[in-house]
Amino acid sequence: MKLLLHILSLPTLFFFCCFLHGGVSLAPLQLTHPLDPLTKQEITLIQTIVLNKYPTKANTIKFHYVGLDDPEKATVLKWVSTGAQTTRNAFVIAIINSEVHELTINLRSSEVVSDNIHGGNGFPTLTVAEQSEALQLPFKHGPFVESIKKRGLNMSEVVCSGFTVGWYGESESKRVLRIECFMKEGTANIYVRPINGITIVADLEQMKIVDYHDNDVVTVPKVENTEYRASHLKPPFGPKLHSFASHQPQGSGFSIKGHSVRYIKEKLLLI
Repeated sequence: MKLLLHILSLPTLFFFCCFLHGGVSLAPLQLTHPLDPLTKQEITLIQTIVLNKYPTKANTIKFHYVGLDDPEKATVLKWVSTGAQTTRNAFVIAIINSEVHELTINLRSSEVVSDNIHGGNGFPTLTVAEQSEALQLPFKHGPFVESIKKRGLNMSEVVCSGFTVGWYGESESKRVLRIECFMKEGTANIYVRPINGITIVADLEQMKIVDYHDNDVVTVPKVENTEYRASHLKPPFGPKLHSFASHQPQGSGFSIKGHSVRYIKEKLLLI
């Protein structure tokens, strides 16, 4: 299944930041290669198509991946030799009403080609928004507040981070996040100052803490010697490296056009 093969990419991040709402029409595509990544206009069109099929008034939708559905190699080779127009499809992973949908969308006809519900193992990548929301849950959870007080720590100096729990062969599993918390006071390297002894698991669909244990009070590591930033290190760490400069009097040895990079006789496509 494609779900397990798609990870969060730069086009996906762009997608989360730049989605627009409302109807949209797409001007004729000006592409230089069938494997060119999706444009901003295409991503906006994809959102409109999906939301037209699943209106937000009656559905809960979270987009987790949007990217080009790569054409077959034979199709690309035909385009290289003849310039024949190719099908332009997008692949979408979205959680709709708590079900994982894998959609293929034809961008030339603005139609949903397929819409399958993923029934196997694995879940979509985490979004920035849901991680941010989940990491605020401990601060509203009474037992966690008591655990911090018991350790004599300052809650304003506590920060939390989320980690996926993995899959270990279970026939059924839920989309949950393991949350660990740290002390940021006096250091930029929070991960060397963990608040150990606390287990927190949050359900991302219910967006609540479903498992909490305070097993033991463990002393938080001290802040001394936790600095790692080169600009803040003192001898014997270092020394500072000398600067380096490169000069090409005849210009660069490569050229960039759109998503294509040419270097001597080679041509690369950045996707």
